[in-house]
Amino acid sequence: MQRDIKRLVALMTLEEKASLCSGLDFWHTKPIDRLGIPSIMVTDGPHGLRKQKEGSDHLGLNESVPATCFPSAAALASSWDRDLVKQVGVALGEEYQAENVAVLLGPAANIKRSPLCGRNFEYFSEDPFLSSEMAASHVNGVQSQGVGTSLKHFAVNNQEHRRMSTSAIVDERTLREIYLVSFEGAVKEAKPWTVMCAYNQVNGQFCAENDYLLTDILKKEWGHEGFVMSDWGAVNERADGVAAGLELEMPGNGGGGDRKIVQAVKDGTLSPAALDLAVERLLTVIFKAVDAKKENASYDPEAHHALARKVASESMVLLKNDDAILPLNKACSIAVIGAFAKAPRYQGGGSSHIQPTKLEDIYEEIIKVAGPGVNVSYAAGYSLLDDEVDEQLIGEAMEAAVKADVAVVFAGLPERYESEGYDREHMRIPANHQKLIERVSSVQPNVVVVLSNGSPIEMPWIGDVKGVLECYLGGQALGGAIADLLFGVVTPSGKLAETFPKQLSHNPSYLNFPGEGDRVEYKEGLFVGYRYYDAKGIEPLFPFGYGLSYTCFEYTDLTVDHKQIRDDEVLTVRVKVKNTGRVVGKEVVQVYVKDDETSVIRPEKELKAFAKVELKPGEEKSLTFTLNKRAFAYYDVNRKDWHVEMGDFTIAIAKSSQDIVLTEKVRVLSTDPVLRPTFGRNTTIGDLLADETAAPLVEEMLQAFNQQSGLMEALKDNPEMATAMVRYLPLRALVTFGQGSMTEEQLSEFLQELNHPPARTR
Repeated sequence: MQRDIKRLVALMTLEEKASLCSGLDFWHTKPIDRLGIPSIMVTDGPHGLRKQKEGSDHLGLNESVPATCFPSAAALASSWDRDLVKQVGVALGEEYQAENVAVLLGPAANIKRSPLCGRNFEYFSEDPFLSSEMAASHVNGVQSQGVGTSLKHFAVNNQEHRRMSTSAIVDERTLREIYLVSFEGAVKEAKPWTVMCAYNQVNGQFCAENDYLLTDILKKEWGHEGFVMSDWGAVNERADGVAAGLELEMPGNGGGGDRKIVQAVKDGTLSPAALDLAVERLLTVIFKAVDAKKENASYDPEAHHALARKVASESMVLLKNDDAILPLNKACSIAVIGAFAKAPRYQGGGSSHIQPTKLEDIYEEIIKVAGPGVNVSYAAGYSLLDDEVDEQLIGEAMEAAVKADVAVVFAGLPERYESEGYDREHMRIPANHQKLIERVSSVQPNVVVVLSNGSPIEMPWIGDVKGVLECYLGGQALGGAIADLLFGVVTPSGKLAETFPKQLSHNPSYLNFPGEGDRVEYKEGLFVGYRYYDAKGIEPLFPFGYGLSYTCFEYTDLTVDHKQIRDDEVLTVRVKVKNTGRVVGKEVVQVYVKDDETSVIRPEKELKAFAKVELKPGEEKSLTFTLNKRAFAYYDVNRKDWHVEMGDFTIAIAKSSQDIVLTEKVRVLSTDPVLRPTFGRNTTIGDLLADETAAPLVEEMLQAFNQQSGLMEALKDNPEMATAMVRYLPLRALVTFGQGSMTEEQLSEFLQELNHPPARTR
């Protein structure tokens, strides 16, 4: 239905306009009945609907209505499957429609800077390109059903410690290349109805009133047309927020923030036009939700549960499989060990906590998939109530393991270890989990460890077990998914979306996480995740992009359509992949790009494309990738834009960040105009000699300097030292050491000539 939004705004009083800029309560926007403006509901995601039952507490913490609990983002990203993530989004949209919710608060696209972040289970990846692609697929799926999304938490929200007050100190290039890219692609490609600003400050300014982030970048550069809402309680100064581009404060503020807006307009510190624009953006989304509402909407819980099982099975990552211990042989007896097998850890804690429509018991699903006649026993091994080692429970587990042919140990991180609101202090699993693995593997040579955790853990026991299956937080249908993978009903196809370091101190943020007081410095810069491990030559426990299969894949015939392109052209990359094994499988083909001749600091390589392909035994398919300017560019802070340096680049086809199988070279020509530097008193001789315009002038001047100063003659026995000294002399030193060859006045004239060279004539 077409509506004249501007006319509606013109009919509002100042107080009504201000009132629309905050919530009615914890989950609803305010209505204006006299103008026919309705209230809409927003509520938590991102991996399931969390809608409070009627009459629940005002803080939004208590019991919610049943909904499908899908795998969390850490798991979803490990699928590397855009279409699968979109299917999850479609299912979520159906459930939100059925519950009359207009906006899903998610997905969360923050970068995994440290494995300790308590909310990492809700974030996709350490890599901004992968994160952006997953987020865009999620948004597209949800919004295809007429339900909006709120891409969060914008921006640089990478820890829970002091999250409502801390300031993330990050340089402009790192901000652009790592922390904003994760959002940029999703905003441009999927157009989320809303974006949620983060709690924290970025470089000393709260995100809720950061006009550079909310207006200059998000709205003007990226073209976001929806509205920005605050994270719950993230607002600092309300009127400043409106001016910066924060349209909606959540939850309701009891009228305090509204009065501040009214007063700011009256005293001239907030432009009436800025408030009108905020209200226009709000109304546009509100009415979009109203028009997209599907009457009598419903969904099929069983179908969604089946989808959750499929998604979980394709998201889990096989990390180790010595002696092909998996898939399990149904002729073997199996000891299922670990309390998680009957009381699974399947979702994260905090605002994304879902009341599932059903929850599978892993042990029961193993028995179902194993079928009749398979000997399956169970032992708890540890208590879920604490971390204390219970010798009796471990003894029972060892006894069960000895009697079986294979022991499958379920371990990981209990919910109390990782949640919204606080960060982990270490990467260890509970002492009783670790001791259980050690003791069981001491009496049983055939041990498979099945992990449930939202973020990487240390594995000191890795050498004592034959198999490791990383399940992350697999949602309500993880039981069937795990059983399907253990017995080979499904071939593992997940790949890690983050690096697993051998120990916490290897992580690039280790010395600067979570910061001091209300300040955390991102001193590792661009070198987050695999970028750091590559640069330092540190071998991780498991690299980014890693994952095993029950089959094998062969890569051949890598080609590029041109050996040389301009940066405004698209490069087409093709490669063939063949399943050389005996079972159907899916492979994730990863494309990395390396700048071979860079003059700036850049990572060794960066992920720029990927695809997941299903292949039958013996089947071969050709995959095509396209790489545009951004695949070769870095963010140039002087240009305030993305820039490609002219030179050679390596295109690498890989099975993981550390398993490069094919490479090809391409030369990229830059179409950007050359930026002439501004030279000053402290510009070095070497920098001037590197500039083709300045070099002839400097060489002439140096001859006079060398004759007068006698420097080169004095150092004739050490020419390397002489060359280095001259190269790194600032121009001002020519006055000091030149013995009259240059005066201050001549230096000023020389700089004028360098910075304003005469125009060339033909």
